[in-house]
Amino acid sequence: MFTKANAKINLGFNVLSKKDDGYHLIDSIYLPLTLHDSIEIQIIPGANDTYVTCDSFVSIPSTYNLAHIAISKARDIFHFKEQFRINIHKSIPMGAGLGGGSSDAAACLSAIFKMLNIHPSKEELRSLALSVGADVVYFLLLDEPARVDGVGERLRPIEIKKDYYCLLVKPDESLSTKEVYEKSDEYEDLPVANLDAIERGLKEGNDELIATNLSNALYIPAKDMLPKLITIENQLKEFGFKIVCMSGSGSSFFALSDNKKIVKKAEAHFDKLGYTVERCKIYKKEEK
Repeated sequence: MFTKANAKINLGFNVLSKKDDGYHLIDSIYLPLTLHDSIEIQIIPGANDTYVTCDSFVSIPSTYNLAHIAISKARDIFHFKEQFRINIHKSIPMGAGLGGGSSDAAACLSAIFKMLNIHPSKEELRSLALSVGADVVYFLLLDEPARVDGVGERLRPIEIKKDYYCLLVKPDESLSTKEVYEKSDEYEDLPVANLDAIERGLKEGNDELIATNLSNALYIPAKDMLPKLITIENQLKEFGFKIVCMSGSGSSFFALSDNKKIVKKAEAHFDKLGYTVERCKIYKKEEK
């Protein structure tokens, strides 16, 4: 079976508090992108293990790959015996705050359930996904524009009026989600985005309303860890983008616009500077 795993951006990101188990309570707007990884899954008759390979330049042992972990946890719950060969063709940059690993895990679970004719309940899927990673819940259960809170397990679909282009810019350096969150715990006053206003701006197509209420609490620790993020932000704004923000825990920045000319011009600029640059759009269900 062949399947796709979409990237996502966070249009506003609030860190509310830290739980005793180490997870952080968050409030954010998730927007899925047409940028995706491509995944091939095959059942291996008689195999003793599941093998996950990835064509990324960054080598990750399969036992630490979220897709491998997700399948192992699913096997414990649903008791299937089949083993798989999974090849992930990476298009989503790693360590970028775009949810690539979580999306890969969710896509593999969905595909395997279809292949094996397993029909988990919504709550079984939610519990399984949360045991793998907070963002896996979003990709497995929804994968459309949504307001996301709790540790990432509470989801509510939202409306978007405009058909935005999304320009992603990532430096060579990546950021560890765990390390950025740990750094954020050192700050007493992190910025708080007005997500209700941003949600209203998306519904009405009001870029100004979105831009004036947009912030990412994790940008404060991230830019201390990687100062060149400030340069990326400033240059994107110099091109005339109103909606500019770091996604998730970084290190990628995004800019949204319905002006394709500006997006292509900025794309060429950052590409010439040697950044990882991707131009895509907000994903809609019918495009999959």
